[in-house]
Amino acid sequence: MSTVTTHEAFVHPALFYRTEQEYTRQTVAFLREGLTNGEPMAVAVPGPNLELIKAGLGGDAEGILFLDMTEAGRNPGRIIPKVLRGFADAHPMGRVRIIGEPIWAGRSVVEYPACAQHEALINAAFEGRAVTILCPYDEVRLDPQVIADARVTHPTLISGEGRESVSDTYDWQAVVDRYNQALVPAPDAAAFSYGADDLPAVRQFALAQATRLGLPGDRLMDVELAVAELTTNSVVHGGGRGTLAIWAEQGQLVCEVRDAGRLTDPLAGRRPPQRDQLGGRGLMLVHYVTDLVRVHTGDDGTTLRFYLSL
Repeated sequence: MSTVTTHEAFVHPALFYRTEQEYTRQTVAFLREGLTNGEPMAVAVPGPNLELIKAGLGGDAEGILFLDMTEAGRNPGRIIPKVLRGFADAHPMGRVRIIGEPIWAGRSVVEYPACAQHEALINAAFEGRAVTILCPYDEVRLDPQVIADARVTHPTLISGEGRESVSDTYDWQAVVDRYNQALVPAPDAAAFSYGADDLPAVRQFALAQATRLGLPGDRLMDVELAVAELTTNSVVHGGGRGTLAIWAEQGQLVCEVRDAGRLTDPLAGRRPPQRDQLGGRGLMLVHYVTDLVRVHTGDDGTTLRFYLSL
């Protein structure tokens, strides 16, 4: 495999594979190329695929960072700041090489829009940086729409046989916009409208509802932190008021905050703030303490919804 890493700063190929043999052959070749070039490398893929890569590398696996993406990237919104930027920023000298597989057959329909937006936003997050991120896609087990989206979010495409081509549909912004979907709360959701004087009360409301709906006690602090960050943001940046809605669906607690603000930065919450930057940490914290975040923003304001397993 050759990934044209010498010609461009950021390289973001999609690997379309159909068998374990194709997967192992192409990912191992990608990593061996990195070993030859002396590049720091990380692999973040689902557990079974980690084992395929480790077995294929044998003794050459030493020195490579391996992460189970089903754990490290369970919330796709934290993959860029915690997994990809976390590794790349720790190796600022020279090119960095990463395999990231954020979309696998076990991903739910609810999770997928955030996953697709993640793959699109990688292109903005690493523009101009000496980083190569290979993203494998299982052509057999993934929905055809997932494969079609991958051709839009990746400028370079690699087949299971190792053939490279340039995507003629590459347009990452189109995928960000397509999955900026309106979010409608459940009809039986408990709701609380709040202003600046209601922030302590809305946090207590969130805790009471989360407890009533069966959220485990060790996750109540996560709800409190996320709700505190989002409701405070509504008061400061979202028109001074907002509405919190909470309900349960398909084994998950769902919390939704609506306000009149508008997110203009598609990487908000996914870009690590600068050391001296004021603000920018709250939404990232929400990504870190929850299992999934969905966002819709438009002329009518912003809706942010987070999920926690019950």
